[in-house]
Amino acid sequence: MPGRGRAPHLGAWPGPSRVVAAGTGRARGRIRIGAGMERFVEGNRAALQERIQHHQEVHVVMGNEACDLDSTVSALALAYFLAQTSPAPKAAFIPVLNIPRADFPLRTETTFLLQEQGIPAASLIFRDEIDLAGLHRAGLLSLTLVDHNVLPSTDAALEDAVVEVLDHRPLERARGPGCPVTVALVGSCATLVTERMAQGPPGVLDRATATLLHATILLDSINLSPAAGKVTPRDVACVSLLEERFPDLPARDTIFRTLQATKFDVSGLTTEQMLRKDLKVLSGDELVLAISAIYVDLETFLHRPSLLQDLDAFCQAQGYTGLVAMIVPYNESNVLTRQLMVYSQHETFRNAVCRALEEATTPALHLQPIPSPWSCITAYNQGNALASRKKVLPILRAALVGPGAALGGAEEEVVPPPTPMNSLVEECPLAQAVPPLCPQDVLERVSRIAAGQPPGSPK
Repeated sequence: MPGRGRAPHLGAWPGPSRVVAAGTGRARGRIRIGAGMERFVEGNRAALQERIQHHQEVHVVMGNEACDLDSTVSALALAYFLAQTSPAPKAAFIPVLNIPRADFPLRTETTFLLQEQGIPAASLIFRDEIDLAGLHRAGLLSLTLVDHNVLPSTDAALEDAVVEVLDHRPLERARGPGCPVTVALVGSCATLVTERMAQGPPGVLDRATATLLHATILLDSINLSPAAGKVTPRDVACVSLLEERFPDLPARDTIFRTLQATKFDVSGLTTEQMLRKDLKVLSGDELVLAISAIYVDLETFLHRPSLLQDLDAFCQAQGYTGLVAMIVPYNESNVLTRQLMVYSQHETFRNAVCRALEEATTPALHLQPIPSPWSCITAYNQGNALASRKKVLPILRAALVGPGAALGGAEEEVVPPPTPMNSLVEECPLAQAVPPLCPQDVLERVSRIAAGQPPGSPK
C-alpha cells in the first residue's frame, strides 16, 4: 500500500497508450482507428466551441452529481464510443463531468486513474463550463444519462433533452419510445458500457478505454468480492473479457488496492479541499456548524502550515460559526480509530459544542481530551469508535436546538453538493453482527452503510 503523504504509483500500471484494442477488420461509419480515447478527450473543448460558434447540435453524455469514478469513466467511454460508431452524426459527442472544476481534485481516485492514462484534467469539460440550459433553449442539446436515470429537480428543465439512459440503479423514470433505457442492477455502470462497446465494431475498444473500464468495475465491485454483495456475473464477465483482449492489464489486486488507497489519500489537497471532501452542515438560527471527515491523523492535521488561517478562511467564506472534524485515519490494517476536533473563534460557541459532545449519552462518545497547540481548537480521542458521524450528528442537532439555546434556535440541515460516499467516517461494520470480512470488504460495507444502502444492494 502506498505510504501516507505520497501519491500512489504503480510501476506495472499501463501508462498512456495510442495503441488500438485487439481486433481486426474494416472500420465502418466514423470509426477512426488509432484516434484513441486520449485524443478524443483532448479534442472535446475545441469541438464544443466550434459547435456553439456555428449553432450546431451538441450531444452531452453526463453522469450523476456525485461524479465518482464510475460516473466519470462511464461518461468518457460512452461518449467516445458514440463518437466512433455513430454514422454521419449531426451532433458532437461531449462527455461532461457533473461537478464544478474546482471540486475535481476531491475525487482523488479519479484524478489518479485519468492521469495514469494520459488524460489531463485540462482537457475535461465540467458542469460549470458548459451552459446546458442555454443549449437546450436554443434547441441544440441532446442528453444521455449514465450512472443515474432521473435528473435532479434543479435540472428538470432538461428532461425533454434526454435521449438515452444507461444505469445500474433501480429504474425511477418512465420508459418512453423516444428514449431508450438500459437499466440493470449490476455492480458498476462501467459494466454496461463495456458490454455496449464489446458489441461494437472491432478496434473501437482501445487500450486506454479498456484500462479505465477494467479499473472502475474492480473498484465498484470490491475486486469482484462476493462477500461485499455488489458483484454480479455480468461484472465478472466484463472484467474477464477486458483481460482477454488486453492480457497485460495490471493484476486485479494491484488495481484495487491502489485505487482504494487513493480514495482516502488527501496528501495533495489543501486544507480547504480536505474539509470539503466529505462535508455535512447543520444550521440553527443564524449559527451554522460544519462537520467534516478528515482522513489523516489529528496530530498531522493540527500541524499543517497556516492551519488557523485556513480554518478561519474556510468558515468565513461559507458563513460557518464553527467546525467539528471527525478524524478517521486510513491505515493498512483497517483498525478503526476516531478522533474529534472542535474549532471556533467564538469561545462560547466552541465550549457549548464541546459540552454537548462530552455529556452525550445516546451514544456516549467516551471522549478523552488531548493537548491542542491552539486555544481555538479542542481535541479528543473518541473512545467509542463505533459512534459514527451519523450518530454524532443528532447530538449536534440537539445542541443547536436544545434548552438554553446557547447555540441557537430551529435546526435545519444544509446539504452541500453531493460527494462520493467513499467514506470511512460513517457506520462501523463492527456495530453489526457480520461474518468475517477481508479488509476490502470492511471498507465497502462502511461505504455502503454510509450511503444508506442495505448490505446486499448494488450501488
